Amino acid sequence: MGVTQVNMHEAKTRLSELAELVQQGETVIIAKAGKPYLDLLPHRDRPKRRPGRLEGLIRISDDFDETPEDLVGAFEGHD
Repeated sequence: MGVTQVNMHEAKTRLSELAELVQQGETVIIAKAGKPYLDLLPHRDRPKRRPGRLEGLIRISDDFDETPEDLVGAFEGHD
């Protein structure tokens, strides 16, 4: 498994071939103006979201909705 770097134009014309290389474990870097710009990666399924899985692990303080006036003033540009 190696590393292949191609420029953007070449990547457009060889996309199917580059995709096969990635599926075989090759690292493919697409460059823009000669500099690495992005990596071509294989798709990986993500686990399904499970709402509530962090229940009991996150705590919000009782004064969460109370913003100190000095902080509000700082955001609004007041001294």
